[in-house]
Amino acid sequence: MSGSDEQDLTGKAQSYLKDHYGEDTVSMDVLDNSVHGGNGVLHVDCTVSVGGRRSDWTKWFTFRNGEVADLRAKMR
Repeated sequence: MSGSDEQDLTGKAQSYLKDHYGEDTVSMDVLDNSVHGGNGVLHVDCTVSVGGRRSDWTKWFTFRNGEVADLRAKMR
């Protein structure tokens, strides 16, 4: 997957976190990207902020048809 496609996926992941959890993404590092043709999993380490409080997470975003369909997360 090209850099611009991965950039699109991380942007969608960040929007998902903001829309569903009110999380502002401070940083996001892609560990693995198995998304092909809009389907697969984007595995990241990220730091998010909610109300000024930061926390570190490992998150797995499942993409279907180019959109985030599911999220699994584990605090680091």
